Amino acid sequence: RFEEALQEARQVDKLLSESPGDDYLEEKFPLLGVPITVKEAFSLHGMPNTSGLVNRRNVVATSDATVVSRLKQAGAIPLGVTNCSELCMWYESSNRVYGRTNNPYDLQRIVGGSSGGEGGVLAAACSVIGVGSDIGGSIRMPAFFNGVFGHKPTTGVVPNDGQFPNAQGVRTSYLCTGPMCRYAEDLEPVLRVMAGPGVNKLKLNEKVSLEKIKFHCMDHDGGSVFVSPVDKEILQAQKKVVEHLEGELGVQVQRVAIHKMKYSFQIWSAMMSSTDSNGQEAQLFTDLLGDHGKPVWPLWELMKWLVGMSSHTLPAIALGLTEKLMKLNPGANAKLVSMGKSLQEEMEALLGPDGVLLYPSHPTVAPRHHSPICMPFNFAYTAIFNVLGLPVTQCPLGLSSEGLPLGIQLVAASYNDHLTLAVARYLEKAFGGWVIPGKV
Repeated sequence: RFEEALQEARQVDKLLSESPGDDYLEEKFPLLGVPITVKEAFSLHGMPNTSGLVNRRNVVATSDATVVSRLKQAGAIPLGVTNCSELCMWYESSNRVYGRTNNPYDLQRIVGGSSGGEGGVLAAACSVIGVGSDIGGSIRMPAFFNGVFGHKPTTGVVPNDGQFPNAQGVRTSYLCTGPMCRYAEDLEPVLRVMAGPGVNKLKLNEKVSLEKIKFHCMDHDGGSVFVSPVDKEILQAQKKVVEHLEGELGVQVQRVAIHKMKYSFQIWSAMMSSTDSNGQEAQLFTDLLGDHGKPVWPLWELMKWLVGMSSHTLPAIALGLTEKLMKLNPGANAKLVSMGKSLQEEMEALLGPDGVLLYPSHPTVAPRHHSPICMPFNFAYTAIFNVLGLPVTQCPLGLSSEGLPLGIQLVAASYNDHLTLAVARYLEKAFGGWVIPGKV
């Protein structure tokens, strides 16, 4: 929406020239004139809202999602919408409506998903602030693969209204909308605007003394059979963070081994498909695939896909097939849900009012296109924190030997977003933050 954006920018210029003073404007419009981009799954008036589903290719938003409306009211100027995976349920942003998004650091690599277009656009310096959403790492994986900052807030603070698909049933407790930014200092002001009145639940006005934070560190999930081992360079980057915190802040980083993290994928999967307190079942992904069209039969779609006739992506078809399997063993699922609740209590107790956990963002740096299908469960490193409801900030840590972004997740107890945001600002100064793609 470049024409409209230019028109809005001219209006900002006019407002500045006529304004009684900068303080008045800053209070009323904290993001005045700032260019932003929005994940295509969110409604942005006049823009497509397909979520990568071919049957929705003619859907155009007639209103703004709540967070988009709040950002506009704060003075931000949307440039357009960005690509996501089909129905936002895969970690490669590729679909049959727009095609594939490439990583600006290496075009043969993925941008992640589902807010992958957002991650790529920020890394490539097209935009400074983005709107993302996250139910299994959809803000944090793209932020990691593209070397930018992303924040998954404490659950239930930022409204999710106005995106498709939206969460229903138990998943409303796991889906989070949050900011993606090139610079750490932008996360907090954008989060304030996105949260609106809900911001009072977060302690963003509290001054953080980094020396008083109790840091914990976990190098890997304990060795899940479903997930790749963590790359040496990712481990090395995390080790440098620990050494820096201990050397510069004089803190003691406590190594922890939380046994249940080994079952992250199974816990996330079981909790995502469980019933809510009213007994309402989670919406089937297969039903979403049939939006604006006829019902979809995943096995039939797989046959069509094999001969190039399906309008769906292979990951979407595979998810439709596997969700049927999840229902075959309700006893095991109930046990995993109970394990998830116990892990949540353990994490809250460990982190307390002043704790931050350092944890890998993903087992590998940005994978090559199509390779996620071979390791489909690697997103467990981010997904576990969705079902635990904890705030997490994704922080870049420079580039690997291949020139691909490295990074780390910073995790705190519920409503302690201010701690992870403060540590992200500190690590940006120490490790350089976002690196211009192509700059050696």
